[in-house]
Amino acid sequence: MMIINTIAELRKHIASQRRNNKKIGFVPTMGYLHEGHLSLVGISRQHSDYQVMSIFVNKMQFNDPKDYTTYPRDYERDFALAKGAGVDLVFLPDDSEMYQNRLTYVDIEMMTDHLCGATRPGHFRGVLTVVAKLFNIVQPDYAVFGQKDIQQAIIIQKMVKDLDFPVTIIVAPIIREPDGLAMSSRNVHLKGQDRSNAVSIYKSLQKAEELIQQGVVQSYALIPAITDVITAGKPKKIDYVSVVDYETLQPIESLKEKSVIAVAAFFGPTRLIDNMIVEKKGDAYTCVY
Repeated sequence: MMIINTIAELRKHIASQRRNNKKIGFVPTMGYLHEGHLSLVGISRQHSDYQVMSIFVNKMQFNDPKDYTTYPRDYERDFALAKGAGVDLVFLPDDSEMYQNRLTYVDIEMMTDHLCGATRPGHFRGVLTVVAKLFNIVQPDYAVFGQKDIQQAIIIQKMVKDLDFPVTIIVAPIIREPDGLAMSSRNVHLKGQDRSNAVSIYKSLQKAEELIQQGVVQSYALIPAITDVITAGKPKKIDYVSVVDYETLQPIESLKEKSVIAVAAFFGPTRLIDNMIVEKKGDAYTCVY
């Protein structure tokens, strides 16, 4: 497995792979890898011949400077896990390599003013800008993002469509701990009772599925039921519980052909997110979470 730190060297190496007719798969990360990240590599390998992973803690997407400085980092561990998962090349740039006198941004306003975007101003502008840069640097054929960060995945799909990036976006299933908690690099910050209480987020989605299968599809009924389950887990704060349209990420009054139920809550100082994609097939609803 190669580790490359500069854009010029990366482009040179990718060009050599393309001359050999290799399809390039790409998994962008901020490091501190877990099974969720590695599952993205596995999916990428199903569609492409050469696997590239980026590890870059993108300061631009952190609206809280403390969150940026405390974000967990362990690059040697990351390299070992990436190699074991089948990554061929890790792109590990520093800030000066990625950003020089930055004046240009990428943003999608309507789709980023709700859910996580409501309380994290500038976050998705930072995400879209760095992903656009990485797509231009790596020029992958396929890029894989996790469903756990559903707002991120959907707005990247929209950016790719609107700006005609020649890359296919794959949204991969959420990988969970045995008790249902969605895997996240931030889970390492959960301590003691906060860790066990955090499972209430997963239980709230289970409750939502139960209600949907009983025919409850109105947001005014689903949101309080989900909120009650999370509240029972004694979070420090519930950031949001929302039912939105999959395509626009705007709030809806009742479930549509494809919808998202998304939640965010703090357990101790740690902010956790989770979601469920709900699709109507005939008269029945399927829930994926």
